[in-house]
Amino acid sequence: MKVSEIMSSPVMSIKGDQTLEQAAKLMLDNNIGGVPIVDDDGKLIGMVTESDFSAKEHAIPFSRIYAPQLFGKWMSKEGVEKAYDAARKITVDKVMSSPVITVSKDDTVAEAVRNMLEKRIHRIVVAQDGVPVGILSRHDLLKLVVKDI
Repeated sequence: MKVSEIMSSPVMSIKGDQTLEQAAKLMLDNNIGGVPIVDDDGKLIGMVTESDFSAKEHAIPFSRIYAPQLFGKWMSKEGVEKAYDAARKITVDKVMSSPVITVSKDDTVAEAVRNMLEKRIHRIVVAQDGVPVGILSRHDLLKLVVKDI
């Protein structure tokens, strides 16, 4: 089976100079877990997902201590609300993942799933000539179990 048979399309995307608040609103309004970031020509330059909105533990350089980082900034326990408040104005190009792992709509679903597993990602952008044309997410894989969708 080809990726084009079960991918979600058309894909929603935003530009790199848009804010995290705009990305979060797009994701919430459309019940999606990630959004591709494109340049002015519509070419894929990055990806922002739900996990980018969560704090991550990172080692403090030259120590054995781990501390939370959110949007690339170290934070205290008390600083969570402040960090999210400040994030409203951060542009997505500052936190996006890049380069983005992509597949073609003509690739097999097996190839796409193998990529997702190897790269430990929950969704993969389907691109044609560098332009996002769809997304294949774990949710889309449910279509493999249900007939007549």
